Amino acid sequence: MNKQLFHKVCDEVVAQGQGLMGIGTLGEKTVHSVLKKYYETNSNNHEIKIKGFVADICDGQEIMEIQTQGFNRLRKKLAVFLDFYPVTIVYPIPYIKWIRWVNPQTGEITKPRKSPKRGTPYMIFPELYKIKNFLLEPNLRIKIVLLNMEEYRFLDGWSEDKKKGSSRCDCIPTDIIQELNITQTKDYEMLIPESLKEEFTSKDYKKAAGLSSGASVIAVHILNYVGAVKRIGKKGRAFLYSR
Repeated sequence: MNKQLFHKVCDEVVAQGQGLMGIGTLGEKTVHSVLKKYYETNSNNHEIKIKGFVADICDGQEIMEIQTQGFNRLRKKLAVFLDFYPVTIVYPIPYIKWIRWVNPQTGEITKPRKSPKRGTPYMIFPELYKIKNFLLEPNLRIKIVLLNMEEYRFLDGWSEDKKKGSSRCDCIPTDIIQELNITQTKDYEMLIPESLKEEFTSKDYKKAAGLSSGASVIAVHILNYVGAVKRIGKKGRAFLYSR
């Protein structure tokens, strides 16, 4: 992790108009653009065509795909790319987020308000479920990146204050906090909270990881699928797992 390079790239992207002032004119959002330039400073290795698909980054040795959401859109690419190169999926998660509201008529922007929620690496599981069939591929790697961000939202919602139902216009990364690399199945053990006991249910995982009930069920399902935990029976009506 190179904070100096990250901040340099952030400044360059915003200065080039690929930030808030360029909203509506860009084909990709700012977080995607920043991470692409951060992980590969040579733009000649950006947007490389491979067998009918376009890779975000390919240097001839590996492929990197920056995916902020919607891993289901990667399935067709992975089916092709993994036959040629190791593929790293980079997944950014907001760690600390500040919200700024944009008046779409006047362009006026409010002062930032800090969100009470903090992001964690555990939030990736619903996305991993969408590419479950690829998770055991030896050429697949996952890079989870925690970023501090400012999120800009248009005041265009249906509520009286225009906030409920509003649309997000962009997120501007301000700092890189942590990188977590999953390069082999054993690395999935890093996604098991230390506070969990040796044996646990998805409800226990929910409490330890701070996820919703649905996301926790998906999390332990994926951990069991990749072999990071083992389903050993039941506790009442719930499945019981062991590290």
